[in-house]
Amino acid sequence: MPEDAAATPPVDPARSTGSDAAENPRYAADPTAAPPPWLLRAFLLAAATVAGLIAGFWVLQRLQGLLTVLLVSLFLAFAIEPAVNWLAARGVKRGLATGIVFLGLLLIAIGFVWTLGALLVDQVTTLVQNAPEYADQVVDWFNHTFDQDISGTDIQKYATEWSDKLEGYLVGLAENAWGIGTAAIGALFQALGVLLFTYYFAADGPRFRHAVSSLLPPSRQRHVLRAWDIAVDKTGGYIYSRGLLALCSTIAHYVALRVLDVPSAFALALWVGVVSQFIPTVGTYLAGALPVIVALVQSPATALWILGFIVLYQQFENYVLQPRITATTLDMHPAVAFGAVLAGVALLGATGALLAIPVTATVQAFAGAYIRRYEVKDTTATPPPPRRTLLSRLAKFAGPRESRPIPPDSKV
Repeated sequence: MPEDAAATPPVDPARSTGSDAAENPRYAADPTAAPPPWLLRAFLLAAATVAGLIAGFWVLQRLQGLLTVLLVSLFLAFAIEPAVNWLAARGVKRGLATGIVFLGLLLIAIGFVWTLGALLVDQVTTLVQNAPEYADQVVDWFNHTFDQDISGTDIQKYATEWSDKLEGYLVGLAENAWGIGTAAIGALFQALGVLLFTYYFAADGPRFRHAVSSLLPPSRQRHVLRAWDIAVDKTGGYIYSRGLLALCSTIAHYVALRVLDVPSAFALALWVGVVSQFIPTVGTYLAGALPVIVALVQSPATALWILGFIVLYQQFENYVLQPRITATTLDMHPAVAFGAVLAGVALLGATGALLAIPVTATVQAFAGAYIRRYEVKDTTATPPPPRRTLLSRLAKFAGPRESRPIPPDSKV
């Protein structure tokens, strides 16, 4: 055996490091080498993390309906809490004050539905009774306007085809009556759940706030309470501003509809005022479509006048009324509001569209309270000229004095 091989001491494969394996391939290829002790713990930690994420997503998916109900209830509780606080400050117990606010909102909702229901029944009855006359008027107007020759027989043929399609659609709905009934019962239970949670959140608002704050250290309790107050202020301000804009819109459209002699003017004006303000983005178009359709049945010219008034009032509201009313309650750029509504629809559907604007306003106000802003100095602007005082003007008017040399023979 050579002396170099005899002088090399044996190395324990279990204690060999990566550098040893790189220097000597015999250690890297040794199957009896034990793995590092941290490798098993890393595998177990990764498996537990993946399992926890899967279980968390599964639980969130199962509880999505309940979480949506809680979120809507919290928003409604924030919306009515200023009114509840106002009644509670005047000696009314908080539970009774919440019940009074609920009763007022319920009466408003019943009045709105009753008015629109009466409008729907009246319009359907009138349409059925005067359908042949309306059909003849529409045909005559279409032929006179577009220089066509359509007869009542053609309209009857098209109406027969549409009625057959409608009958097939109604038969399909009747076959799916069990599914529709189940969905309606589920929606009813969700509405009752929203009302129940809203009542508890509003009636026990201070106690609930104290319970949440008690879970946090004192240094963070102040921030949570401030965020809570901002959320209540912005959500209540959103409802107040929308309600005031709805009132102005209802009055303006009622006057216009009465002047143009459109039937059911009050119901149509109430529809326009409420739907245009409380349904984001598309509410204006949905609200304006119904009065135009009702006026179109009466006269196409009246429908055009109604459409023109709706467009003009919308511009007046956007540039005059809304900035003045929302200046102290919900100051938000229209582009930000539109983007928030799109994000809310993508996350929670119709519920997200309703909650997007007050939630964004709360985040905006909270960021404005904690993020410091600095004044931007425009270095490219030309500095203003210096102001000329009265003394500088007198000095310029007098001009510089010329020094004359003294003659040598002059006597001082």
